[in-house]
Amino acid sequence: MGEKWTTADIPDQCGRVAVVTGANTGLGYETAKALAERGASVVLAVRDVEKGEQAAARMTGDVTVQALDLTSLDSVRTAAAALRSRLGRLDLLINNAGVMYTPKQTTRDGFEMQFGTNHLGHFALTGLLLDLMLPVPESRVVTVSSTGHRIRAAIHFDDLQWERSYGRAAAYGQSKLANLMFTYELQRRLTAHGTTVAVAAHPGMSSTELARNSPAALRLPLTWLAPLITQTPAMGALPTLRAATDPAALGGQYYGPGGRNEVKGHPRLVTSSPQSYEAVVQQRLWAVSEDLTGVQFPVAESGQSPFPSGSATTV
Repeated sequence: MGEKWTTADIPDQCGRVAVVTGANTGLGYETAKALAERGASVVLAVRDVEKGEQAAARMTGDVTVQALDLTSLDSVRTAAAALRSRLGRLDLLINNAGVMYTPKQTTRDGFEMQFGTNHLGHFALTGLLLDLMLPVPESRVVTVSSTGHRIRAAIHFDDLQWERSYGRAAAYGQSKLANLMFTYELQRRLTAHGTTVAVAAHPGMSSTELARNSPAALRLPLTWLAPLITQTPAMGALPTLRAATDPAALGGQYYGPGGRNEVKGHPRLVTSSPQSYEAVVQQRLWAVSEDLTGVQFPVAESGQSPFPSGSATTV
């Protein structure tokens, strides 16, 4: 396999089942499209089913659509139940969907929009689907983070929902840092099972709709500079695809663009910020996330299942 990893390096995915969140456009679309072209059965888990159907029609292969609104835990539970009834197994869960720099607002459950969508929605979905993955050799949970996890980022346990004050960039940074901490703690819990692994990725600077909520003062300069500092969604999806399919990928790894400052380029292993590796904070975030979502995973901190059935529960 060459240094410049591309979709041509994706192994045959025939017989594998993948769920990709936010797959009707941008990075998620390119990720799902590539997996389907390599033979995977792909489910586009999207908020807008009509747009999802339109996206599926533009793809080649076995592609279906599932309604999923990550801003609603009721929707997450409904989607998970539907997927559990449809799928006998799950090889790849790709937590791709997200929002960025939104004005101050909350999800239907009262969570700050970026933290609730980017982290808590995916945390709950993963917990509710994980037992479909645990029996499947080489199954993977891939969660998409961002270089934004380094920018004004911390887990504000004293004000997770930004009720006292709100900063778009800082709230986004918290959500993307949470994505990484979730991945690393999930991998710690999965280690004893020896089948499923958790991997993270980031797309660098990709020209997608994600930055549409950026402050007006930044949007125009970004438009001018875009050809120089961004890459296509197809290139931006490569780190996710490598994390999902490279046989050499290991649990707890993080993939991003290989160019300068990880802005663009072909995917390679990268490292996240020092604070993202703080195990005590990861574990505290996990416990808080369980409390907020009411979802407990079928893998305990020791790596052993706390539930006789091996399935996730809601409380």
